[in-house]
Amino acid sequence: MKHILFYSSLLLLASCVSSKQFNETEKQRITCQDELKQLKAKSVDAESKTRELENKIGSLTVTTSALKKDSAAKTNKIKGLEDDFKKVKADYETITSKNKDLLNGNDSENKKLMSNYQQSQEELQKREDELKQKEKKLASEQQKLTVAEKKLNETQATLKTREARIEELEAILKQKDNAVNEIKRKVQAALVGFEGKGLTISQKNGKIYVSLDESLLFASGSTAVETKGVDALKKLAKVLEQNNDINVMVEGHTDDVPMNGKGDIKDNWDLSVMRATSIVKIITTNSNTSPVRLIAAGRGEFLPLDKDKTADARRKNRRTEIILTPKLDELLKILEN
Repeated sequence: MKHILFYSSLLLLASCVSSKQFNETEKQRITCQDELKQLKAKSVDAESKTRELENKIGSLTVTTSALKKDSAAKTNKIKGLEDDFKKVKADYETITSKNKDLLNGNDSENKKLMSNYQQSQEELQKREDELKQKEKKLASEQQKLTVAEKKLNETQATLKTREARIEELEAILKQKDNAVNEIKRKVQAALVGFEGKGLTISQKNGKIYVSLDESLLFASGSTAVETKGVDALKKLAKVLEQNNDINVMVEGHTDDVPMNGKGDIKDNWDLSVMRATSIVKIITTNSNTSPVRLIAAGRGEFLPLDKDKTADARRKNRRTEIILTPKLDELLKILEN
């Protein structure tokens, strides 16, 4: 599920560089992040409920086994009662027969026989009543057992459905991870001559970060890309052209030294945005990469790599980051369903 969170922020698809459209895109990204956080919470809750259902299944299985054993025991007991009933009935018939033979005997013997006869009838009725009660209780327990088995089957079916959905999500996430790894390999192969010379390539949170120092791309305070930077961007553009399932965000970053420009570049915000825009234009000019997949963004001085106020720290912070993220349309469709 961790993959769901860090892929959720990748739904930004903007093609324009105006402030209004960029803000709308940012709002959409934040909304997507919130929705995916909710999805993650639901996923965690689903996992908790799954464990709870598994515990219930275990309990129901134990209860079912106990009911079956108890039912078998009661069936045997009922059979014993039936045998006793048959014996009592046979005794009753014997007494009845003897009673007929002794009707003409002395009164004392007749009274004794009648007493025995009455006792036998009472005992027989008592056994019949017990038998009926046992049969009623057995029928009730068998009904409970049927209900428990039905509930167990329904629970198992629900678990199988959830397990299938989780496996599907995990398969898509694994596929996306493999795609990201392959893109990183291709980018490294294309830019092998530039790594360690003002360019670094890293992978984190399911994204690929191509970071370019200001020294590789721009002269101080300029938005025009230097020749060596254009060469690196052309090579990267060809990789992007061949991988349509990757979205691209170009982020411009500056140091914290204020600009006092009087022309188009009035502050670090302007400088970072215009530099990002220059790079986007080079990518689209030198490849068939769809502009729909590209976002130009400026961060100004507000996301530094090094917060120290030294010259070296400021040099690190003057950079451009090209962030490559896989499209998650297929994953989102599964989550929506």
